[in-house]
Order: sequence, then structure tokens, then C-alpha cells
Amino acid sequence: MKPVSQTLSVKEKVGFSLGDSAANFIFQTIMLLQLSFYTDSFGISAGVAAVLFLVGRLWGAVADPLMGVIADRTNTRWGKFRPWILWTAIPFGVIGFLAFTTPDFETTGKIIYAFVTYFLLMSVYSANNIPYSALSGVITGDQKQRNSLFSYRFVFVVLATIAIQGFAVPMVNHFGQGDTAKGYQITMGIFSALAIIFFLITFSTTRERIKPDPKQQSSLKEDVLTLVKNRPWVIMFLVFVMMFVFLSVRNGILLYYFRYYLDTDSMAVFMESINKGLFGLLEKIGMAGANADVAGSVFGITNIFGQLSAILGIMVSNFLAVKFGKRNIFIFGLALAMIFGALYMVVSPSGVILVLLLQILFNFSWGITMPLPWAMMADVADYSEWKFNRRSTAIVFAGIVIGLKVGLALGGALGGLLLKWYGYVPNVAQTAHSIMGIRLTTSIYPAIAVIAVIILLLFYKINQKMELTIQDDLVERRKSYES
Repeated sequence: MKPVSQTLSVKEKVGFSLGDSAANFIFQTIMLLQLSFYTDSFGISAGVAAVLFLVGRLWGAVADPLMGVIADRTNTRWGKFRPWILWTAIPFGVIGFLAFTTPDFETTGKIIYAFVTYFLLMSVYSANNIPYSALSGVITGDQKQRNSLFSYRFVFVVLATIAIQGFAVPMVNHFGQGDTAKGYQITMGIFSALAIIFFLITFSTTRERIKPDPKQQSSLKEDVLTLVKNRPWVIMFLVFVMMFVFLSVRNGILLYYFRYYLDTDSMAVFMESINKGLFGLLEKIGMAGANADVAGSVFGITNIFGQLSAILGIMVSNFLAVKFGKRNIFIFGLALAMIFGALYMVVSPSGVILVLLLQILFNFSWGITMPLPWAMMADVADYSEWKFNRRSTAIVFAGIVIGLKVGLALGGALGGLLLKWYGYVPNVAQTAHSIMGIRLTTSIYPAIAVIAVIILLLFYKINQKMELTIQDDLVERRKSYES
């Protein structure tokens, strides 16, 4: 039998990428807006939200390896991983909507509701995202095709991020008309419906090509021991922990930076100039004018420009990674992003233009990094098969995504606790002490996590030469059971 072609069509790359757009309609909202939603709209304290994030996301970290074990042992006519994208599409959308719905309960009832919906959201996220992540490891074994696939994927991630970071807050204000709880419910209803549609497209347009050796015995003990002995996996696990501590802390506090630190009059002047340049379009959609939420609008505009620059970063990422190696470019992009992010600390309250510039530079740098850790995850799965003669794609991905969830848990809890530590009180003018806390948590504190990531990557040894050796050796091995 002729070996299966590892070349991917544009249709398949786009279809696969829409799955991450779908997940990011929820994921980006969790990282960027959920703390603000809970404290300022839903009606629970920052301390309670911190506990919820810590416990809920740690539960997600427990669910991930369980889902990895289940997915690796799933066998259907659609493959191991694709069916889970189909089965979880509707539950993912429904629970995402419910998690941003504010019930008419007293405080205790709201807390219980928040915990239940958040735990369900973390559970369905694991059931969907672990198989989706593992699918990227079996959709092709060709390094060039894999790098191209991840470039497509993260362009679509950025487009979803633009939708959330650029338009979610204005949509909340538009649909809520002063009732932000109602605004969040309608806005997330729209994004959740889109997520369901995109997941179904991903399922229908993708194909699993790489399969484990049929002689490989199913053994959870062997799978776990292989992970522990896999040094690149251990390093990438820790990388994901610290990377998502950084993202969760910084992004979770960023809206507060705009709302409470930047000068309202300066932001109004900035929005008026943008509105004039767009012939009054922003005023027509409620992002400018006397009744607009100025901080939310500036937050949205700067994020739109930032995410557009991230697309440029993604576009050069593949070229740079091929030329200089994934790890080296990953370190380079992280270092730049850390510097530009830390510079938010020195911006004056009137420095709206400088914030826009820093957001563009930060996101361009971060865009360079975006495809790389996920492509490196697929390399780690290949390394495991090459080194230990075992292909357990889902549990390899699940183990590293646990790092993501642990990072989100620690970062989300840390962001909430820092707000509480510095004396944040919702929806009022902040003290100088709480303002300082918001500034530090947006800039300096997250930079510490990036330094840790860079140090860890210095010990990651899968370089370009090893990648090609692994690829060629595995192609030869697979011929014995694919022919």
C-alpha cells in the first residue's frame, strides 16, 4: 500500500485552525475579562475569584491527563482525536455561555453558581482541547508541513483574539446598555454559537495520518514512565507553567490598567482622533462620543492594533524558526515581549499613544513566539516515539497542557490576590497604593515568569539537526506497518 501523503491542503490547515479560534473565543475571555466580569459585573470579590481560579484551573489540570489517557485509547472510524471535537462542540458552547451568565441569586448562590459553571467549563475544555492539541501531532509528520500548519493555526488564534480583545468590551456595553451582566451574557452567547460552528468545521475537514504501531501494547504505567523519562517533555511542562503564569497575570489585570490608571481625558482625545480618521464610524458603533466607555474603547482599539501586529509576528516566525531553530527564536521573541511589557511601568497616565506603541511592539514579539511552543510539543511527541518506541500523543500533549492549566491557575489566583493585597475596590476611584499594584501587576511582576521560561529553554536540546533525524528515522520505522 502506498504511504499516506503528509502534505496538507490549505482547506485542511484552515479547517484545523478554526478549532483553535473556537476555543479562544472562550479561552481569551477567561484570561482577559473573567476576573473583571466576576468582580465588577457578576458581584463576587476578588478574593473569592482568586480561589475559584486556583481550584477550578487545578481541577482542569487533573482532568487533562485523564482525558489524554481516554483519547489515546479511543478508536473510531473517525480516528482517536477528531470525534472528541465533534462530541464536545455543543457542550463547550453551552457551558461557555452559562459561565458568563449572572443569575438572580444572593451572594452565596452566585458563588456556588460560579464554582459549578467554572468547573464544568474547565472539564469540557479538557475534553475538547486535549484531543484537539493531540490532533496537531498526528495530522502530519513532515516538519515543514507542521510548521506551516502552526503558522495558519495561530493566525486564526489572533483573529479570535482580536474579536475578544478588540470588540468584546464594546459589545458588552452595546448589548448591556448600562447592564454589563446582560451585556456579557449576550456577547458570550454570540461567541459561543460561533465556537460550536467552528468546531464542527474542524471535525469535518481534518484527517489523522500518524498512527501508533499496532503491536504497541496499551499500558498507562509505561505511558507515564515514558513521560517522566522524557527530559524535553519535563522542560516544556515547566515552560508552559511559567508562560501562562505570565499571560494570566498580565492579561487578567490589563483592563484595570486602562480603566483605573490611564487618564480619562487623554483617552477621550485619543478616541476622538481615531474616530475622525475613521469618518465617525466608532461613534456610530458606540466606541466614541459622549456616552462611550472610554477606557473600554481604548482597550479595544489598542488590542486590535496589537493583535494585527501579532499576525505579522506569526508570519515571520516560521521563516525565522527554519533559519535559526524553534528554541532560539522562542527565546528571542520572549525576551523582546518581556522588555516591551515591562515598559508599561514607566508610562504616564496621559501616555495613551505610548501604550498603543508598546502594545504593538509587545504583540509583534509575542506573535513570533506563538506557534513555537505548540510545534515543539509535537516534536516532543515525536521524540518520545523515537527514543522510547511508544506513541502516546494525547498523553504527551495532555501532560504539557497540564502545565498550561497550572500556570493559568497560579496566574489567575495571583492576579486576584494582588488586587486584594493592594486594596482594590470595584467601580470606584482607586487609592495610590492600589494603582501602584495594578501597574506592577501589569508590567514588572509578570516579567519574572518570562525570565524563568528563558532559563528553562536553555536546557531544551531538540535542535534543528535532531528534529530532522527524528523525522527521517520515524518515516523509516512507520513503513513497516503503514505499507
